[in-house]
Amino acid sequence: MELPFRSKGDELLPDGALLALRDRLKHLARGHDLTTVAAYAFDHRTRMLPFVFLDRRLIPGGVRMLASALLDIGFEKTRVVFQQWNRKFQPSAMRLDGRIPDMFLVSSMAIHGEAADKLLRDVCRIDPAQRPLVIAGGPRTNYQPWLPFGTDPQDPWGADVAATGETFVFLSLLEVLLEEKRASETLRTTFLRARDAGMLDHIPGLVYAKGRREGVAEELVDTGVQRLLGNLDELPHPVLGYRVLEAPSRKPTLAAQALERGRVRKLAPMSVMEMTYGCKFRCPYCPIPAYNQHKDRQKSAGRIADEMGRIHDEYGIRYFFGADDNFFNRKDRAVEIIETLRDAVSPAGKPIRRFARWGTEVTVHDTLQMVDHLADARRAGVRALWLGVEDMTATLVKKGQSIDGTRAAFAAMREVGIKPMPMMMHDDTQPLLTIRSARGLLNQVQMLRSAGAMSLQVLLLSPAHGTKLYYETHESGLAYESVNGQPVTPHMVDGNHVVASRAKHPWLRQLNVLIAYTWFYNPVRLMWALVASKSRRGWFVDAAFQAWGMAGLLRNYARSPRWMWHLFRGGRHPVRSSEVPRSPVPLRAPDGSFAAHDLPPGPDPKRIRRLDTVPYDEVQAAVAATRHAGFLPTP
Repeated sequence: MELPFRSKGDELLPDGALLALRDRLKHLARGHDLTTVAAYAFDHRTRMLPFVFLDRRLIPGGVRMLASALLDIGFEKTRVVFQQWNRKFQPSAMRLDGRIPDMFLVSSMAIHGEAADKLLRDVCRIDPAQRPLVIAGGPRTNYQPWLPFGTDPQDPWGADVAATGETFVFLSLLEVLLEEKRASETLRTTFLRARDAGMLDHIPGLVYAKGRREGVAEELVDTGVQRLLGNLDELPHPVLGYRVLEAPSRKPTLAAQALERGRVRKLAPMSVMEMTYGCKFRCPYCPIPAYNQHKDRQKSAGRIADEMGRIHDEYGIRYFFGADDNFFNRKDRAVEIIETLRDAVSPAGKPIRRFARWGTEVTVHDTLQMVDHLADARRAGVRALWLGVEDMTATLVKKGQSIDGTRAAFAAMREVGIKPMPMMMHDDTQPLLTIRSARGLLNQVQMLRSAGAMSLQVLLLSPAHGTKLYYETHESGLAYESVNGQPVTPHMVDGNHVVASRAKHPWLRQLNVLIAYTWFYNPVRLMWALVASKSRRGWFVDAAFQAWGMAGLLRNYARSPRWMWHLFRGGRHPVRSSEVPRSPVPLRAPDGSFAAHDLPPGPDPKRIRRLDTVPYDEVQAAVAATRHAGFLPTP
């Protein structure tokens, strides 16, 4: 389900809160010598179109920001490990500065959950007396914070605490621990003592376990939904995180030194930029609006220019991807950033427009509102825009797009030399091909290509965590638990696998995506791109995208048929979900009331989730009364 909302006026941190916290930690850090390893979990089975290749060339922004925060306050003994590069990394074998680290951080998306659990299981092989403080975070824990905790007495493992928020939550936890840490104890021992004394309960955004046995959670305590940072300028500078990257390796251990500065650009030529957060649209399949508490958050144009400039000056990186929810969401803000980047220079005195090449995500509707500023965007370095087209006929979702509007937006972008990169969704009701309408998937793929699309993303509509559709998809039995005896695992909820459908022949939905990609990326289009491309730069760029797409499509051909076969054999009678996944152990607020991240059964879970001050017993009584009235089936 969507995250619940904080009280009105209490959604954002006060201005300057993160800056003040960073200053306090800089003073506290002088009396401590902490080592930290932060790992980004990655399941290599997700390496398919449209993610393949870029997933190894782009440093995730979240774990890099944690490293930047630690370096900013003075903890230089920090290392960042990416499983894209270090597939065989084992936390139980890691040593930093010749010793077991004091902290081990695991960041993960939901689709990489199995890889994250393997890291957590392995770090628990370290003797508890020497074990680092284990903190789980990332999008996975934002919505299902119980997943990093073990509950089986026969298989004890798990994180010590889950962070369901951003940098401020992590640093707030660290501040409490550094203030309480005794010289003779490990940081994990300090955490356990602070946890049991209730010292962490005032920090919104944490979930920790309670139990009588190590590695077995008998109860989880949820301190609530985080307060968001409104002014993103208060974040530590992201350039710091590049200093502590672990070099690619096939070894389970860490190298003696971090990745050399000269190799950073070669291995990671593209940098993620956090510029703006928030979107005006309320798509039921998207968790973004609720996560941001329906607020717009941003960095100043000057700070964005400084980040691009410093990253290029220090590492030579010239390609940037904006991690925006909808960059054109507010026209005035987007224009200010574009105009600043057009005229700004780096700290070394280089005009940013001369070296920066960047792209980000937008919508068709907002792109049409920005037509008069697209030329300036090109001068500021914008070379590609990823547009959430979803469905050109607006049958699936309406957010201002249409066939004529999409064509007009693409034409305006091509006119100034910006590449349109459409993103689409394929749902149960969409046929592969239609004769007298534009509803068909191939019809729309062909129209997008004819309009000048350089790349294509087609994903199956799947139940995404933190969305309005997530609850009803599971409660209605639309979601699969297994098909033909094969369970649906986290890596399959990536939009490339049919994991929820009412179709009689779901394997055809899987096949449709392969056909759509093949229709867009194929040798015929490659040859045509060489002689009649619609790209302003001609054959080279268009042909390069076609070659990239065909190479990536080989992975889809290698991995999709197996699941397609299971859908063919058992798609008519899959084992369907009967209820939304929830914590296997009690999840409570510190005062015993209903937890913010818990999800009771009920006809209107969003309404019940707002009752965050109601004791749990009263909530259960209300649910029982609703069931007695006939609105819910009796289990």
